[in-house]
Amino acid sequence: MSSSVKKAVFPVAGLGTRFLPATKANPKEMLPIVDKPLIQYAAEEAIEAGIEELIFVTSSSKRAIEDHFDKNYELEAELERKNKHELLSIVRNIVPSNVSCIYVRQPEALGLGHAVLCAEPIVGNEPFAIILADDLIDAESQGCLSQMVAEFNKLQGGILGVEVVPKDDVDKYGIVDISQAEEQSSIIKSIVEKPAIDQAPSNLAVVGRYILPGKVFNLIRGLSKGAGGEIQLTDAIEKLCKQESVYAYAFEGKRFDCGSKLGYLDASINYALKHPELKYSFADIINKYAEQLS
Repeated sequence: MSSSVKKAVFPVAGLGTRFLPATKANPKEMLPIVDKPLIQYAAEEAIEAGIEELIFVTSSSKRAIEDHFDKNYELEAELERKNKHELLSIVRNIVPSNVSCIYVRQPEALGLGHAVLCAEPIVGNEPFAIILADDLIDAESQGCLSQMVAEFNKLQGGILGVEVVPKDDVDKYGIVDISQAEEQSSIIKSIVEKPAIDQAPSNLAVVGRYILPGKVFNLIRGLSKGAGGEIQLTDAIEKLCKQESVYAYAFEGKRFDCGSKLGYLDASINYALKHPELKYSFADIINKYAEQLS
């Protein structure tokens, strides 16, 4: 693996059942955190990291994602007519002109591994990133994927973003066993998808950020169904670990699990308290409700 990372895959074909009925007609990736949808935060993180091709693996119910990154001539004309130039600039510059958005359908919901495999014709044999948009990571100085790309440039090997999770939650994640804990990057000995609590090799979990070589597609293609009856990306990475070094990277930043209702609310509060127009007024609202609970 020697080329740079210029492509990122966003698996966005899931049904978002944990947020029904909100996600009955609206993709979960389009749920807003204050004034931007989750998928835009993910795209911005990728663009900051130097990604030039955003590859969205979608389903028939995810047209709203395509529309969000497309031009909206009627909206732009209306904003221009009303001299709302700041808003006009925002909607025109969601994606820079040098970045391409590419959409590919996942015909069946067969798991994350299968979703990633759907992007193979576009990615080819290049190293590529994978971002799960419902893992929102708030990093102060440098985005999580930017950190991982810098680490990839040094190590030239697959990299998984990881963090320690409560032991009672290991059965919700891909869990890694590392050879030796380093400051940030450690070689992965093995990885297992959603292990039983008493069988987990650690409580170090993969949390929605990956950089992998193109050869992983062949490994996915050779898989049978794994945990949950799905084609698991974790199983392909386990095979990859036996062929070459793959690293667990302890990123800097706070992750919010926006696939859960509490995680989504937590993220909304966090970003609202940082919003330049809202933070002080919103803090007053938070304090008001805190007083009611005391």
